[in-house]
Amino acid sequence: MTNPNLGPIRKVVIVGGGTAGWMAAAAAARYLDDGQRQIVLVESDAIGTVGVGEATIPPILGFNQLIGVDEREFIRATGATFKLGIEFVGWDTGTDAYMHAFGAYGRDIQGLAFHQIWLKLRDRDGIGGLDAYTPSAVAAYLGRFGLADPASGRAQLGYAYHFDAGLYAAFLRRRAEAGGVRRIEGRITNAERDPDTGHVRAVRLDDGRSVEGDLFIDCSGFRSLLLGETMGVPFEDWSHWLPCDRAIAVPTEPTAPLLPYTRATARPAGWQWRIPLQHRTGNGHVYASAHMSDDAAAALLLANLDSKPTADPRQLRFKAGRRAKMWEGNVVALGLAGGFLEPLESTSIHLIQTGISKLFALFPDRGVAAVERDEYNRLMGDAYTSVRDFIILHYHATRRDDSPFWRHVRTMPVPDSLARKLALFREKGRIFRYDDELFGIPSWVQVLLGQNVMPVGYDPIVDALDADRVADALRQMRAMTLRASETLPTHAAFVARYAPFGGLPPSAGR
Repeated sequence: MTNPNLGPIRKVVIVGGGTAGWMAAAAAARYLDDGQRQIVLVESDAIGTVGVGEATIPPILGFNQLIGVDEREFIRATGATFKLGIEFVGWDTGTDAYMHAFGAYGRDIQGLAFHQIWLKLRDRDGIGGLDAYTPSAVAAYLGRFGLADPASGRAQLGYAYHFDAGLYAAFLRRRAEAGGVRRIEGRITNAERDPDTGHVRAVRLDDGRSVEGDLFIDCSGFRSLLLGETMGVPFEDWSHWLPCDRAIAVPTEPTAPLLPYTRATARPAGWQWRIPLQHRTGNGHVYASAHMSDDAAAALLLANLDSKPTADPRQLRFKAGRRAKMWEGNVVALGLAGGFLEPLESTSIHLIQTGISKLFALFPDRGVAAVERDEYNRLMGDAYTSVRDFIILHYHATRRDDSPFWRHVRTMPVPDSLARKLALFREKGRIFRYDDELFGIPSWVQVLLGQNVMPVGYDPIVDALDADRVADALRQMRAMTLRASETLPTHAAFVARYAPFGGLPPSAGR
């Protein structure tokens, strides 16, 4: 129960920098600094960050707008490019490919979901695949990009970004410090707890200094220094559903053409990412160590690069899962300190963003009301679970039988929440979005159909439509989508004109 005499939070201490820490700091500087509340971030230059979260999903636009970021300034500073979706190569049979594109596909007709109409008419001449009606997918395959143009009536494509995570953290640091956040350099050795409340009272540095606070945001990475080690919140292991536990990352020289999408290529024991930035290409191999050795994984990655490496490969070790609670006492964990899901759908930065927004919506006083803490934990638990199920879907919905890894994930039991979705979709193509799930119906439909989860039927109400007239409308819709994309500039030309990489302009303080 909250003690009303404890008063408001006056000092917020963010433990750790990197993407999570500086996202929290930049947002706190914008919304929590009331002139009396201090925002402090403690980090050590001697401790590296993971820093491979280079691909994002559309909600990142909202976060940048929330903290007042100018898009062009951000792109110039981080070497960013635009991302229209993710191409999945080899996930069903080993030779297939499909696009999970951002934004909507087609248009509903008389209240009926477009994909239901497409399911009925898909075998007719000139109808084509679902991606032919998805503006972001069509533009992506053409290598084109553009912003909305009201004068011509061109609608906005659904998009996100690829960017250099290290440069993004540095960009946010400059904004946060300019907004009043104080950075303390130092390595944290342990935390001190209040013997009465159990709350963290301070963190102690290796030089003997102590940093006190009212609320602590744990961005300490996989170590989970405060939430895991100090508060003792256990880790829920999801590796029985997501067995990949290692990754090897290596940057390479930029290549042409500059593609406006991420590519995720299935490999014998995992998958390989390719993320194009302006100044380099990010590459990595995510794999299950139970099915492939580190040396074999590195060799496979290096043999499948599109350009010359610019640094030595770097290995990461992880375990899929999350902490049983993201908020305990006066400690809230963000990013890797709270949980980890492999970057197959580029959700790592979004889960940080979600944690920040939910914390601000439930910002406590020093007493920390249990009902607010519990609601945060419920919301964040649901967020991780829904993303988990979506990622499991990519592995489980496959016909691959060419390696022990793929045979395992194809036949393994899946969570009941995912099993229900699969069963419902396989019947008549029905899918529902529950509560505030991250991925909407278009995303689920694209991945399910892309991996050949084909329903045995469709919504019978579709039969009330005039099939011939609707088929003609679809052909026209398909042609219009293609023509609109063909008028766009190439992605490389647009980026070079809009915001070429070159660091911050002089007006931004450099």
